[in-house]
Formats: sequence, structure tokens, C-alpha cells
Amino acid sequence: MGKARRPIQIVILALIVVLGGYAIGSVVFGSDGGKPIVGDKPPAIKLLGLDSKVHTLDEYKGKALVINFWATWCTYCVKEMPALQAQWKKWQDQGVVILGINTGEDEMTVQNFTKQTGADFPILFDTDNKAVRDYGVVPMPTTFFVDKKGKISSIHEGELNLETLDEQIRQLVNP
Repeated sequence: MGKARRPIQIVILALIVVLGGYAIGSVVFGSDGGKPIVGDKPPAIKLLGLDSKVHTLDEYKGKALVINFWATWCTYCVKEMPALQAQWKKWQDQGVVILGINTGEDEMTVQNFTKQTGADFPILFDTDNKAVRDYGVVPMPTTFFVDKKGKISSIHEGELNLETLDEQIRQLVNP
């Protein structure tokens, strides 16, 4: 009787291991099912800003958006911050908004960093990493370029240099 149960127990154990591995993998690595792609509308956000105001994408309707996910511990994020600031100064009068979404850091750390770098474009806090999950951000930095019609025109994973950033924004302003 014990020998007849053995194959059934092995099959059940194998199913448990496979399903458990799938569940853990989905939680740890996420799934691309909800990750926005070029042409999609960016996922809604409702995040507290460094200015102590709550920001949503609705307040930027009709403007070109550069949504940059970053953190102070990310070397590439720190390296691209001057380029983002320069482009903010260059394009803000032409309806371009750069939103820096900090991923999971405290206000004091971010405030000290922005003072040190001189970044004065809107900085938002994704303290629970909900926006990171909604946007499917894996490598940092990741930047979403959103046209004036509210559609994602391109997604850049990794560090942006001044020339690439300028060209991407130029395409948003002059499609």
C-alpha cells in the first residue's frame, strides 16, 4: 500500500515545488503583464513631492513629460542628474516637465541630495515603490518620455547623457 502512494506523493510534491517557484518568481521579479510600453498611456501616479504637495499626472495634461525613476544610491542616476537639470532649465518654458521620482528614500536624504546637485525640477517620493511596480522599472535609472497627447513615446533604461536627453525632448516638443 505504501509503494502505491509513493508516485502520487512525488507528483503532488513536484506540483507544489513548481507552483511555489512560480509564485515566488512572480513576486520577486514581477511580471511584464502590466508594464507600460511605447504607445501606452503612463500609469497614474499620486505621489507626495519635495514641495510637500501631492502630484498626479493629470495636472500635467497637455505638457510633454520626462518621468525619471532614480535613487541617490544609484551611481548612474547621480551621474545623469546634471543633464536632467540642464534640460529642465532649457525646456521648461516650452511646456516640458521633468518629474524625478525617487524610489524609496527618506525626505532628508533626497533634500540634501537635491541641494547638493542644484536639482530644482519637481521631485516626487515613491516611498512604497508602487510607481516602480506600476511602471515595471527594473534597472535604475529608467526614464519615460510622454508626449503632449499623454502617450509614452519612448522608454530609456540606464543613464542618459545630455545629447540623448536633448534629442528625446526635442522629439516630444517637435514631433
